[in-house]
Amino acid sequence: MSVPRPAAVIVLAAGEGTRMKSRTPKVLHELCGRALVDHMLGAARGLRPERLIVVVGHARERVEAHLAESAPDVLTVVQSRQNGTGHAVRTVLEAVGTINGTVLVTYGDTPLLREETLRELVERHAGDGNAVTVLTAVVPDPTGYGRIIRDSTGAVLEIVEEKDATPEQRAVAEMNSGVYAFDGLLLADAVKRVGVANAQGEEYLTDVLSILREDGHRVGAHIAADYVEVEGVNDRVQLSFARRVLNDRILRDHMRAGVTIVDPSSTWIDAGVVIEPDAVIHPDTQLHGATSVGAGAAIGPASTLTDTVVGEDAVVRNAVCEGAEIGAQASVGPYAYLRPGTRLGRKGKIGTYVETKNASIGEGSKVPHLTYVGDATIGSGSNIGAACVFVNYDGVEKHHTVVGDHARVGSDNMLVAPVRVGDGAYTAAGSVITNDVPPGAMAVARGRQRNIEGWVTRRRAGTSSAEAARLALAAQEEAGQE
Repeated sequence: MSVPRPAAVIVLAAGEGTRMKSRTPKVLHELCGRALVDHMLGAARGLRPERLIVVVGHARERVEAHLAESAPDVLTVVQSRQNGTGHAVRTVLEAVGTINGTVLVTYGDTPLLREETLRELVERHAGDGNAVTVLTAVVPDPTGYGRIIRDSTGAVLEIVEEKDATPEQRAVAEMNSGVYAFDGLLLADAVKRVGVANAQGEEYLTDVLSILREDGHRVGAHIAADYVEVEGVNDRVQLSFARRVLNDRILRDHMRAGVTIVDPSSTWIDAGVVIEPDAVIHPDTQLHGATSVGAGAAIGPASTLTDTVVGEDAVVRNAVCEGAEIGAQASVGPYAYLRPGTRLGRKGKIGTYVETKNASIGEGSKVPHLTYVGDATIGSGSNIGAACVFVNYDGVEKHHTVVGDHARVGSDNMLVAPVRVGDGAYTAAGSVITNDVPPGAMAVARGRQRNIEGWVTRRRAGTSSAEAARLALAAQEEAGQE
């Protein structure tokens, strides 16, 4: 049987989330690279609903601004007064009118709910011909959740909120997830008849089930295969738990697709990260944002990559990379920091204690150790010696340095931008390069060495240095006499 496309998915995201104890609206808290609400929208979007609607309320300006950027296909409806889930749905229908077809209602703080589970709910709803189908779960501890009350035949009689439940009802382990599939026409009529005769004085969406049942309509339920999916995030403890569960799912998906993850317990990968087969992710590694890793690349240990592209068979060890591009077969680290705008060419090398920013380093070029490269272009096949600084900032503006192809920059150089080192040129160790170096030239920019004989023995008499010098001079004198 083909599953009907939902007429609408309504995501309830108006609550304040006081238990988060945060200035950030609950649904905007980050989880594996995405806000809570974005995970829910991603699952709902997989059903291809005709309309995707988010109910906003608390801090609505911030939530609307986020949705405008991350989910432009979403229609937002403002619930100016948060008076319960039934009131939220009624607010939507008053804003957009009656929705003809299946209407799925879910929440912005359930990031673990899978597209597959939502699809199964819609299938059950359509297959059983229900007026409403509630997604339920059997949980070890249902405290805080509404309970599913069934009759002797197993049919759903009602959902009772914990505050209104009797001791016998609280003992029921089947809980209401708060996710429903409704017949849109029947929902529009029933939600208008929801009252506020309960402990909270709010309009409960759960009352719609009783109303529909009393009207003679069929009320059904679909039990989720994994109760963890329907658990919401209401505080930082639950946020941490959800992050661990979602990260484990992401890691399993990558491993089953041909990626080696050496130690899943210490590896964290965001939902939007792309990793090709045969890549290896070593322990204590984090991959964030829009990072992509090519086939055969090795990342880690102890590396954090954000919005970084890594080419095939590249190696990144003990490094922090942000907004960087690392070419195929290139090598980075250990202990390197690649800042935004870094582009390392094929077979290039950025080594130990090197920091780069807005730097293009050509194919096969090497920056092996103890160097800062900022606002620079380095051609192919060049080598930057140890302890070099590309001096790019004059206190007011940034300036650019260009090093040509197959150039050799000596150790302990200062390249004071703007300056150009031509193709095939050399610079001597210890130089401060302030003028352009022509192709093929050797630039020497350092003072002459002057040795002051006997200075230590005269000026540092009685020190260990003076004694060492005395002994060495005596040894030289004795050797010369022989």
